[in-house]
Amino acid sequence: MRHPLASAALLLLLGTAAQAQGLQQGAREGSRRGEEMAGPLGAVVGGAIGAAVGTANGILGIDRRERFRIYAHAERRPSFAYGGPVRVGTVLPEDGIVYYDVPREFELVGFNYTIVNDHPVLVEPGTRRIVEVID
Repeated sequence: MRHPLASAALLLLLGTAAQAQGLQQGAREGSRRGEEMAGPLGAVVGGAIGAAVGTANGILGIDRRERFRIYAHAERRPSFAYGGPVRVGTVLPEDGIVYYDVPREFELVGFNYTIVNDHPVLVEPGTRRIVEVID
């Protein structure tokens, strides 16, 4: 029997790879809390809600997002002027952009950051694809 909440949870799992970390972490935490409060059905509902919240908060999450924005601004890195859209999924050009290591305190192994059109962005180093824009 198909359960509407299980279907909703499955649909939430179909996010992009860039959003996967926030989604997975949110789903795990929501499921755990839901099960503690309401058993198996609570786990399904909590997982779906947690996944949605985790995706909305992106890779950094609410607690680290503002700290990262402040950190990046304080570093005073030069901004790369980009003529296209600065959004998740945009692949940045090979030349002209300097990428920086993300400090360990943000727990983002495997990502770099740079500044594009005055916005800090998290980037996958191998693909140069923007995975999060920090507004």
